[in-house]
Amino acid sequence: MIKLSCSLQAFGQSNFNSIVKDEIQSLCPELLPLQQGLSLSSYVGKAPFFITILNVANEDSTIKIKTGVFYTGIIAGCSCSDDPSPVDEQNEYCQLQFIIDKNSAETVVILLNS
Repeated sequence: MIKLSCSLQAFGQSNFNSIVKDEIQSLCPELLPLQQGLSLSSYVGKAPFFITILNVANEDSTIKIKTGVFYTGIIAGCSCSDDPSPVDEQNEYCQLQFIIDKNSAETVVILLNS
């Protein structure tokens, strides 16, 4: 379960976008659907991911934040003991929407493109 409490508290303030970015980027990548968003590689890489905020929508009971996520993916070799191919990293991009409940800060994450 993801809770973006700091982002909820900062909603409406001038530093909202930077707080959202910091809070999301501090999440464990396994909590996000990055694997499903891969388009050029097989597995999510170990490098940190970075987000950009594309849109924020204030609704009655939720805050919807559309983000662009930049991360790396790995094209793995065949895992044979004599496979000479190195692990190759590819830059990846996907869009995620974070839907924050205004009462509890519980957040649903949806992959918008794949």
